[in-house]
Amino acid sequence: MDWRAGEFLVALILAALLAPVGLLLAFAIRMDSPGPVLFGQRRVGRGGRPFTIWKFRTMRTGAAGSGPGVTADGDRRITRTGRWLRRLKLDELPQLWNVLAGDMSLVGPRPELPEYVGLYPEAIRRKVLSVRPGLTDLATLTFIDESRELGQAADPERHYVESLLPRKLELAVRYVDHRSFSLDLRILLATLSSLLGWRWVPRVDGG
Repeated sequence: MDWRAGEFLVALILAALLAPVGLLLAFAIRMDSPGPVLFGQRRVGRGGRPFTIWKFRTMRTGAAGSGPGVTADGDRRITRTGRWLRRLKLDELPQLWNVLAGDMSLVGPRPELPEYVGLYPEAIRRKVLSVRPGLTDLATLTFIDESRELGQAADPERHYVESLLPRKLELAVRYVDHRSFSLDLRILLATLSSLLGWRWVPRVDGG
């Protein structure tokens, strides 16, 4: 079985096992604020192809387009339920369907908004977009408190573009350069560990 077939099977099993959790989250979202349960947003995928990424809605309906593309602690667009969904990373669960559809992998550089991808240096853009974006990656583990850091910045979006994004791209390039089944497995295990409160970032050869 190749890796793509394997991750499809894993994503399918996870989607089935987590379906009851998803129903409970959907109920909580609808009870907290009016609007759809899911939120779709255009992101850039492998080869520069745009696709719609799915999340559980964490903001007031229509609020996502009324502010910056990044979300900091204290953002007034976020609902009460949305705050703990984001804190526990549960808003990302619907992306298992993106994995099943072939738009994403379990592990890979996190997909960005088109306006941020437009800021990538050409050589880095080609490399980062040579693989499918993922549910989790080295940057997800390294910057697990990203929203808190952005919340402390005078201009969250500027801080993201000038400080966080370059460091994320360094990690994305390192991942692509050393990509392997072993590294993907360690990133998945580290992601699960972080959700349980034990945070660590896998070592990458050459890093």
